Amino acid sequence: MAQRGCFITLEGLDGAGKSTHAGWMADWLRQAGIDLLETREPGGTPLGEQLRTLVLHQPMDLRTETLLMFAARNEHWRTRIQPALERGQWVLCDRYTDASFAYQGGGRELGAPAIRLLEDWVQQGQGPDCTFLFDVPLETARARLQQGREAADRFEQEGAAFFERTRVAYHARVAENPARFHVIDARDSIPGIRVHLESALRSLLRAHGDPAHRAADTA
Repeated sequence: MAQRGCFITLEGLDGAGKSTHAGWMADWLRQAGIDLLETREPGGTPLGEQLRTLVLHQPMDLRTETLLMFAARNEHWRTRIQPALERGQWVLCDRYTDASFAYQGGGRELGAPAIRLLEDWVQQGQGPDCTFLFDVPLETARARLQQGREAADRFEQEGAAFFERTRVAYHARVAENPARFHVIDARDSIPGIRVHLESALRSLLRAHGDPAHRAADTA
């Protein structure tokens, strides 16, 4: 029976720099011998990508938005993430349920209890093994967003108070789950950030079984 894979998620405000490092992290893990699935939310499946377009661009009630996020997440978890983990693959996902706590629960002020009910129903106690929160002050995130973006989505068009609440909600998640989170000061230089990322990834390899060591054990 295959050893269960490791589930890694990346979180942070839009403009925090997740996308800058996601590809590098995936390459690093593959070079370390990891069989990796890269994915994202909202999205990750054909149905999820259709729902992503609706959520990002179609005006809707907050509860509709939240339910669509979890509809996409349910499909994503059950058809891609969970099967990959069970066959021993690692999964690197750009955003997951922490984003719903932050954006819908915090930014849009739905509150955590409703999000937690949906989390429990969809995930049934299962979730990421490790989450990297790329943290920057709001001013830094918004300045980065203004560079090279042609059209802002519904979330990127929100005001400063929305993003401040979102950041506070992210830090509340860290306080609830300190062992799972690595908080990265994304104001640091790219090389500086990657030193921290590499150290954390090496720790994950040791904790979940370095592929070279597993091969030696089964030889």
